[in-house]
Amino acid sequence: MSQPLERILAQTNINDITEIVSSYLKKPVVVENDQFALLAYSSYYVEHFDQANQQTIFTKRWPLSILEKFMEEGIVDQLKSASRPFRIPPINEIGLNQRVVASARYKGQIFGYIWIQETGSPLSDDQMDFLDNVSTHVGKLLYKENQLKATKEGKISQFYQKVIEDTYQTELQIKREAAKVNIVLPNQFTVAVFSIAETDEELLGDMLDTIRLFAHSLHQPVYLLMEELHIIVIIGSHSSTSPYKNATQLAISVLNHYTEQGIHAGIGKEYVSLLDLRKSYLQALRVVQTSEFLGASNLSTIEYDKLGVLRYLEIISRFNQEAGYENEDLAKLAHKDKKSQTNLLQTLEAYLLNNCRIKPTAEQLFVHTNTLKYRLKQIEELTSIDFDNFHVKCQLYIDLQLLKRRNRATNR
Repeated sequence: MSQPLERILAQTNINDITEIVSSYLKKPVVVENDQFALLAYSSYYVEHFDQANQQTIFTKRWPLSILEKFMEEGIVDQLKSASRPFRIPPINEIGLNQRVVASARYKGQIFGYIWIQETGSPLSDDQMDFLDNVSTHVGKLLYKENQLKATKEGKISQFYQKVIEDTYQTELQIKREAAKVNIVLPNQFTVAVFSIAETDEELLGDMLDTIRLFAHSLHQPVYLLMEELHIIVIIGSHSSTSPYKNATQLAISVLNHYTEQGIHAGIGKEYVSLLDLRKSYLQALRVVQTSEFLGASNLSTIEYDKLGVLRYLEIISRFNQEAGYENEDLAKLAHKDKKSQTNLLQTLEAYLLNNCRIKPTAEQLFVHTNTLKYRLKQIEELTSIDFDNFHVKCQLYIDLQLLKRRNRATNR
């Protein structure tokens, strides 16, 4: 056993271990936890850190741009599966020089990562073996720290779960309970909810890990809860920074990452009183339920504030079924589309969404304005639709969404 490795195995402080590794390899070293939050970095070679490392050190964790790029390149998946240290080639787009990374494992679980920037000559096979041994020791140390952290996080999760369930009736009760478990309450917060369409434990577990990674890159207090097939994310702020903006960014990143898996997401309104936490949660859940009801993973919005009349579609659908209601005008247009291969229903929806304005509708449909006018003339000739009647237009839009839902259900 080499002398540097003997020294490291005798250490219990991550900072001291980082400095010894850096001194032995003569290269910049960064150690992060399993959520890519900064734990330690070598001070001696600090001037050699590349742009990606500098951002991580400055923000104490990976910025979202680096995390998304690493996911896109498959590096995050590689980190989870690689059993030995491996090389990552340069990625100029995010200012990343070539480096070697080792997963700090213990009892088959990853608790952190050791990053070695390969300035100068690359690591030799012996140095890679050295790093592999170091990573095992670091994994054991982080495991012990994680046990204490998990206990605290469990208490925090229980607290927020009780708030969502309306267990507390006053602000004073909430503050007292938070003080018991040493929770610093946010000045303002919002709730995001994510769900999957069908029971899939593997996908749900992967999504939980991904959401946790994205959430922790926001540099705001974040708390995750699980409820059946729903992942609840409480995003707070201890400053003037809006958690609502961060929640939107988080949801978009997650949806972009799972474009093919039928993921649904919703965001509730922003509040300052934790007595309103359940309200924000129910609003986010309503967006998710609306998305699930319509069978579309990409609603026109994921924000409750912008959901508008869509939030009532499920109730309206039940009423229509009981009343045996069908929009005869839409039925005529659907028949015409099927018979003549026209796009009158699509045209009608785009026209309504653009407030019956010709130019933006034509641009959205990628057609000439004269083509659009011809289609609208066809619609008026086939139906009794009055585009000057506000109530008629509202009814048309609602009925169009329910018709699309029925068509999706039929085509499954």
